[in-house]
Amino acid sequence: MQEQFFQKTIMTLPLPDHILHRLLKERILILDGAMGTMIQRYKLDEAAYRGDQFKDHKSDLKGNNDLLSLTQPAVIEEIHTAYLEAGADIIETNTFSANSISMADYQMSDLAYDLNLASAKIAKKVADAFTKKTPDKPRFVAGAFGPTPKTASISPDVNDPGARNVSFDQLRDAYYEQGKALLEGGADVFLVETIFDTLNAKAALFAIDQLFEDTGERVPVMISGTVTDASGRILSGQTVEAFWNSLRHAKPITFGLNCALGAALMRPYVAELAKICDTAVSCYPNAGLPNPMSDTGFDETPDVTSSLVDEFAAAGLVNLVGGCCGTGPEHIEALDGVLRDRPDLRDCVVRCCHCGIRFLTHPRNAGRRNLRCPFGCRQHHRRQRAISMPAGPPASRAGRTPRGGRARGRRFGCRFGWYGRIATRAAGGRPSLRLSPESVGHRRSQAATELEAHGGGPRGAGKAADRLPGARGRQPEATGRRPGRP
Repeated sequence: MQEQFFQKTIMTLPLPDHILHRLLKERILILDGAMGTMIQRYKLDEAAYRGDQFKDHKSDLKGNNDLLSLTQPAVIEEIHTAYLEAGADIIETNTFSANSISMADYQMSDLAYDLNLASAKIAKKVADAFTKKTPDKPRFVAGAFGPTPKTASISPDVNDPGARNVSFDQLRDAYYEQGKALLEGGADVFLVETIFDTLNAKAALFAIDQLFEDTGERVPVMISGTVTDASGRILSGQTVEAFWNSLRHAKPITFGLNCALGAALMRPYVAELAKICDTAVSCYPNAGLPNPMSDTGFDETPDVTSSLVDEFAAAGLVNLVGGCCGTGPEHIEALDGVLRDRPDLRDCVVRCCHCGIRFLTHPRNAGRRNLRCPFGCRQHHRRQRAISMPAGPPASRAGRTPRGGRARGRRFGCRFGWYGRIATRAAGGRPSLRLSPESVGHRRSQAATELEAHGGGPRGAGKAADRLPGARGRQPEATGRRPGRP
């Protein structure tokens, strides 16, 4: 009966089969930097944007960076090469605005499919060449989905709150066309980025899911939003926690923030995501705040940006880092330099010598002894939050907790009387039976041994050890105090 109880109430995360899942468990991956910043360095004129193919086009084309994948493919290839040489693991396609809605500003909506297909092929060609040179460090192509210049949930007219300049169906059709071309061009992962309107993102994710159903092919999805100011909200009004809860159903491989802010101002919001996300956390900030007097338009130099992001990594907040507006290959090279010496994150999964449960600790604690077990097998102060402690089955399914169960749960340092339910259930419903922490730990270690044969431990340990290490999430903090002290 006891073993059946554990098997029904404790589950482990399924082992993902994509190589990116494995790599994110081993180390912090690096995304490339800004495409627009690099294109500006080439100082291309109107004729260069037009090329021979669009020299008679009736509207101005300078500034249409996505068009360069057709008119100046060598420039885009050089930019991808520069980022991969700097140490990037993932490069984004030059498709931030390559959808029919955004291309309507240049009267080129009918070229959206060709732009995405060409951009994906260019990026894939460069990535495959680098992977062939260094097979031990594979490179990947992220098909980039931008937010479009229109929003589905905010009125463009202050006098008419119900007005909209785009519908959900229009966004879905545009993103479906874009995703289909990126998939055909060889994108390894989809990146829905710079989200300022959650409804726009939902349209993109809906289109991607529909595409996967229609084609039978599926790639991982990455999601990244943008906090627009110090209020900690995206433009459509959601906090980062609400933003995560609105899109977590898509089961992204990474979830995080980019653009709008520099690393210093973005830190509290990344830390908040790291506490609540059950997937890898990404962060690729701007090079500080905009500065018109700077050559790049932004303040931060590579050493400043890399030192700030390195602090994120040292705190265990991120799994994927990179650069957004104002960053270039020199920023990515600096990031690669500070992250290259980070310990293998697989060394951060430790086993409690008392209860036998595996849990995740910070990289700086790898190899240290006398860490607090997050499962309360030692005597913890009752006010200490058991960070990795699963709350157990909901009351609607678990039934009413017998008298005394919640109190014993507090004795063992967990939330919601989880140990109390185990103790009462294991004792045949007799709450008067007192179980010591050692006996509970023994029963849990027996169940953990059986579940480890299937590749994991209890639900709390599975989420900590099998989720993507590096993201701080619900991980135990090391303290200088002895176990049992507050």
